[in-house]
Amino acid sequence: MKTGKFLLALAGAALFAAMPVQAQVKIGVIGSATGPTAFVGIPQRNTIPLLPDKVGDTRIEYIFLDDGSDPTASVKAAQQLISEKHVDALIGPSGSPNAMGVLSFMAEAETPMLAPVGTAAVVLPMDDKKRWVFKTHPNDGVIARRLIAAMQARKVGTVGFIGLNDPYGENWYNTFAEQAQAANIRIVASERYGRQDTSVTGQVAKLIAARPDVVLVAGIAAAAALPHLQLIEAGFKGEIYHTHGSASGAFIQIGGKAVEGALVVGPMLLVIDEIADDVPTRALAHEYVSRYEKMHQQRPPIFGAGVYDAGLLLANALPQALERAQPGTREFRGALRDALERTSGMRASQGVIDMSAADHSGFDDRGQVLMTVRDKRFVLVRD
Repeated sequence: MKTGKFLLALAGAALFAAMPVQAQVKIGVIGSATGPTAFVGIPQRNTIPLLPDKVGDTRIEYIFLDDGSDPTASVKAAQQLISEKHVDALIGPSGSPNAMGVLSFMAEAETPMLAPVGTAAVVLPMDDKKRWVFKTHPNDGVIARRLIAAMQARKVGTVGFIGLNDPYGENWYNTFAEQAQAANIRIVASERYGRQDTSVTGQVAKLIAARPDVVLVAGIAAAAALPHLQLIEAGFKGEIYHTHGSASGAFIQIGGKAVEGALVVGPMLLVIDEIADDVPTRALAHEYVSRYEKMHQQRPPIFGAGVYDAGLLLANALPQALERAQPGTREFRGALRDALERTSGMRASQGVIDMSAADHSGFDDRGQVLMTVRDKRFVLVRD
């Protein structure tokens, strides 16, 4: 009997040893390199070669799939990466609606997802599904605090709000409204518009009729330029503020002269040459900008930074996960999730990150600055 048990145990050990062990960590990346959201997905795809390709003796393989800006295609790509490629984590997708559609599937697969998107709805409010998601751009609350501070410095009393009619715009309204009330700034009008709209004249008319001191636009890149342009055309004379979604060359390219003077809060990497050397995250932001520019002959927009910081987060967390389990296993994915949640004091291109069970973005205020548009480029505002 004892001999039989010994042989059975020996056979089991031999079978376990014969099972293929994943030789490297596999990271899936879903981006919108084509379609309407390509202005986001292309710099994200272009950033992949700049990500860490090795941690210790373990190599990291990145597998990129283009979802064509289609949320349904994002889900299919995630399924393919999980079932066929057996990835240990996912970076992506590019757009907020795409990410919201994928997160339930990633939670079911118990695979960490690092989402380089604008909306905080992917991680807030925290629940059993969102505990698998980590947002790699600062939450709206961080940006809103900087916008509120700028408005207070300029004695703003009333604001008109216009935002996208999607998770990005809705979360922005809710976040800003709460902080504005605490700061005694009153929202006198609130309007929405679609990403593909070609006119917002009706919304602009309502905003102007409410006679706000300033207007806040919660849009993304070129889509954020439309309300600004039509506010100027309608004769609005107040300042126009923008969220970090407007911190993009596409916003300036589409807006042209009309967006000169726009006030935008976004990452320091857009004005890196004006940032003092002693700022904690300047060196990392400068390194990303320099490497991207050398490879692609242009400076990276904000969207690429979300993928770059995702790579830094993974490189920081992987050693802890590798101590607990082998890549390619459920145990490893769980260990990686836990390690990401324990991220503490990590410098990234958009700020310093301190994760917790309740906060899966973790960026502090230090990486964000107030900028304006001058001579077709972003310029640091010192106030």
